[in-house]
Amino acid sequence: MFLSDNIKIFSGSSNEPLAGAVCKYLGIPLGGVEIERFPDGEKMIRIEDDVRGRDCFVIQSTCRPVDEHLMELLIYLDCLRRASAMRITAVVPYFGYARQDRKDEGRVPITAKLVANLITTAGADRVLAIDLHAPQLQGFFDIPVDHLTGELVLSRYFLGKRIDNVTVVSPDVGNMKIAARYASHLGGQLAIVHKKRVSGKEVEAQELIGSVEGRNVLMCDDMITTAGTVCSAARLVKDRGAEKVYVGATHGVFASSAVKRISEAPIDEVVVTDTVPLSEEVQKLKSIKLLSVSSMLGEAIKRIHRNESVSSLFTHTATIEGV
Repeated sequence: MFLSDNIKIFSGSSNEPLAGAVCKYLGIPLGGVEIERFPDGEKMIRIEDDVRGRDCFVIQSTCRPVDEHLMELLIYLDCLRRASAMRITAVVPYFGYARQDRKDEGRVPITAKLVANLITTAGADRVLAIDLHAPQLQGFFDIPVDHLTGELVLSRYFLGKRIDNVTVVSPDVGNMKIAARYASHLGGQLAIVHKKRVSGKEVEAQELIGSVEGRNVLMCDDMITTAGTVCSAARLVKDRGAEKVYVGATHGVFASSAVKRISEAPIDEVVVTDTVPLSEEVQKLKSIKLLSVSSMLGEAIKRIHRNESVSSLFTHTATIEGV
């Protein structure tokens, strides 16, 4: 595909393989950069390519270690702004701090808004993200936000598996809209799990609305963090007579005891994308399947660069080479 010499794509240190795959899709090299540390641990970023008057994209997921990767992104944006880049797009496949999007009790911050302000102040002209934890986070930014969804990649994978007698189960009430869309994509039935939070780190699936007896179950969410919700829901649907249990999520965060929980749960396959790099411990799980969002991100970057519509990528009917 032909792109002008006016585009430059740079990678942060959080997910270099994804950035490389995006550039491979676009047929252009990664921008040159040197990232060093001062003796006291401070980072210093030096752009090695000429970016004056160019359309620049920085690919950086703010995953673990969250604060370090966020700070690196901010330094990157400031560096490009001071180097006179024409337009700077922060490509954040996984947006950390997204859960802290409201004050649900007294004397707590709204950190998602703080991070949005930091990214804007550092020099970003627009943001490209995938499956923000809450879609309303787009309104936290005072710059344009292109919000893609991992449903495009995940639903096509599960369609290709040709799962018979599928019922899409929402692992909690808040995920009903996502589950309904997957049920529509796959032509399956819909069921909902009612859960109770036992503690800040533990949830318990208590009741199932709908029937899964003798059916294959698919549970999809935006992310898997501790895996407490999805593993508890998997045991519930198994107890109610489900055959195979598949789990799909855009962001495989896998924090805390997630690996242990998944290995002990009655789950046949866990499918995640490469918005967050998987640890060696996670990769050893036989049930893990990794899909790439590089083609979708590359297509979005191409369209942003050409000032073309990105909205058609928001649906599972989009046509993307390699997806």
